[in-house]
Amino acid sequence: MLCYAFCATSLASQRPQPFDQQLRDNQQRLESIRRERSDVEQELERLRTQVHSLSDELANIERQKETTNRIVNELDRQIYALSDQIDRTTVDLLLAQNALAEKRAVLERRLVDISKRGALYGYQVLLAAESFGDLLSRYKYLYLVSRQDRLLANDMSKLQRRIGRERQTLVDGRDALGRRKTERTEELDRYLSLERERQTSLRETRRSAREALQRLSELERDEKGLNDRIVALERARREAEARGAATAAAAITTADLGQLDWPVQGRIVYQFGTATGPNNTRIPWHGIGIAAPAGTPVRAIAGGSVSLAGPLGTYLFSVLVDHGGGFYSFYGSLSDVSVARGERITKGQILGHVGGGSSDQGPHLHFEIRGQGGIALDPVNWLKTRR
Repeated sequence: MLCYAFCATSLASQRPQPFDQQLRDNQQRLESIRRERSDVEQELERLRTQVHSLSDELANIERQKETTNRIVNELDRQIYALSDQIDRTTVDLLLAQNALAEKRAVLERRLVDISKRGALYGYQVLLAAESFGDLLSRYKYLYLVSRQDRLLANDMSKLQRRIGRERQTLVDGRDALGRRKTERTEELDRYLSLERERQTSLRETRRSAREALQRLSELERDEKGLNDRIVALERARREAEARGAATAAAAITTADLGQLDWPVQGRIVYQFGTATGPNNTRIPWHGIGIAAPAGTPVRAIAGGSVSLAGPLGTYLFSVLVDHGGGFYSFYGSLSDVSVARGERITKGQILGHVGGGSSDQGPHLHFEIRGQGGIALDPVNWLKTRR
């Protein structure tokens, strides 16, 4: 009895926090990491709904892999802890069952002794005392026998309840262990899926980088072609001025700063100057991009002569208008042109319609204003301020 009491006290002092509390703490840690991964997934969805670099998506997938790996590590830790908890619970259950078997053996011997000696009535024992001292001894004996029987019954009840608790803890632990192993399998599958997605995204990033470099090369080539055309027009204009030939009055002058009508209404999708393109490339824009629904009419900002009307590489269908005095306006990313080269146009005349639906910016108009010598000017400074 003393040995069992000592073992029970020792086990109770070494027992960790309650199993239910462990499960709650473990679940909270998992939920915390999963919330972090959910935030990263939502960030990826936001990236996919706007123009972004594939490198950003790749970095997002890397963060998802990192959080998924942390979840797997947490599940491994919990599986190990649950396995250890199941082992301890199994040992406790065996000890409790052994202790109950010992108590039952004691009870059986007690019942055998009672059956051999027959019924023992307390008043008979007390009345058979030969002296007062003998009476006290007999009373103490009866008290100790009844007390021992009550303790034996209480100990058996406690052991039975303990065995029930340990068995339930064991069932709960095995259920939790099964769930954690299933979750770990799912998380590993998810990790492998993210790895495949990462490899795909990496290939897409490399392909996108090659395409971006190719597009930049094409843009530089087309930009050079446009500049060459404007330089040729400027050379012809200056030669005409040197010969004293009569030229048409300029339709645009510096007095028109902030007074010109917009060629098409819409928000600006890229500004004049150098901007960051896909995969951290640098794109020099000599004009602005104005977003507008595909097919929207594009109108001339001033009168002049059409110097170019047709396809121009990455600018798609384009129109270049010479306004005289060394000023030019350029309209790119059109789906078609409504004017012809050499045609005289008037302010507000339709030159073509918005295209560029397959570009990164979606349907838009690429619009430039060039000054004397072909210098690119910021169109926003020349167009009317919108309210």
